Amino acid sequence: MPKVDDLVLFAQVIELGSFSKAAEVNELTNSVVSKRIARLERELGATLIYRTTRRLSLSKAGQVLYQQAQVIAQTSREAFDSVIDFNQSLQGHIKISVPTISGELVLAEAIAEFCELHPDISVDMSLDNRFVDPVNEGYDLVIRTGHLEDSNLVARHILESRWVICAAPKYISCHGMPMQPEDLLKHNCLIYSYQESGARDWLFTRNDTVYPLRVNGSFSTDNAAALRKAALAGHGLAYVPRCLVYPDLQAGTLVEVLPYQVGKVLGIYAVYPYSRQPPRRTKMLIEHIRSRYLDIKHYFNEVDHD
Repeated sequence: MPKVDDLVLFAQVIELGSFSKAAEVNELTNSVVSKRIARLERELGATLIYRTTRRLSLSKAGQVLYQQAQVIAQTSREAFDSVIDFNQSLQGHIKISVPTISGELVLAEAIAEFCELHPDISVDMSLDNRFVDPVNEGYDLVIRTGHLEDSNLVARHILESRWVICAAPKYISCHGMPMQPEDLLKHNCLIYSYQESGARDWLFTRNDTVYPLRVNGSFSTDNAAALRKAALAGHGLAYVPRCLVYPDLQAGTLVEVLPYQVGKVLGIYAVYPYSRQPPRRTKMLIEHIRSRYLDIKHYFNEVDHD
C-alpha cells in the first residue's frame, strides 16, 4: 500500500513543476524525492510521470492519481493548519490588494479599524483595479469584483455589485430622459475604459436575457472618480458601479436612467490561493471586511423605487 506521504509529495512535484522545487519545499535532496516517486510507481505498478530535461508530464495513470492526490494533500494541509490556527496568536502581517472604488468607500476604514482591534496585526493595503496574481506577487488576500475562473484560487463571495446609468438633472433636462436602451445611441455616453468587458458595450436585460448595446461618447477615462465628476457636471451619461454614485443618487445630484433594464451585476469576492489555507488572522480579516460590506449593501445592489 502506497504511503500517504508519497502521495502528497507526488502532488507537490506536479503542482510545483519539478522534483527540485518539491525537494526544496520539503527540505529533502533531489535523490530522495526521485526515490520516493519511483517507490510510488513501483508499488502501483505504473509509470506516473514522464521526465525530460525541460518538463514533467503525466501519464494517464498519473493524471488519475494526481486528481486524488490533490484532495489528499489539501485535506492534510487543512488538518495541520486547523491545529496551527487553534494555537495561533493573532499577530503578524497581511498583504492585501483591493479595488480603488471599494478601497476608498469602505475598505480603508474597515481595515484600519481591524488593525486597531488587533494591535499585533499589521496590514499593507494596495489599491489597484488590476487583478493581481496572489501567488506570484505575494498577496495573502485579494478583494476583487468580477467573474473569477482561475481554479488555483479560492473565491469567497461577499455580495453582488450592480451597475447603473446616471446623469445630472441638467443633462436630462437638456437632452431628454432615455426611455429604452436604444435611446442611448442619441446621447453622449461617458466611457469608463477600465472594464473587463468592452467599455463601450453597455449591458441590458430583455426577457431575462443579457445583451450588449454599443454606445458612443466624447469622453473616456480609466478613473471612476473622474467619470463621476464629468457626470455631475452635466456632460453626459455615465455607466458605473452603483456604490460609486449612491450618495449622489440619494441627494438628487445624479438621476438613475433605465434602472430596471441595466444588466451588469458583478460579484465581489475575497480571493486567496487554493493551495494555501489562510491563517487565522486572514480569515478574521475576511469576516471583518464582509461584515462592513454588508453594513452598506444598499450602496451596491438595490434598485431604487420611486
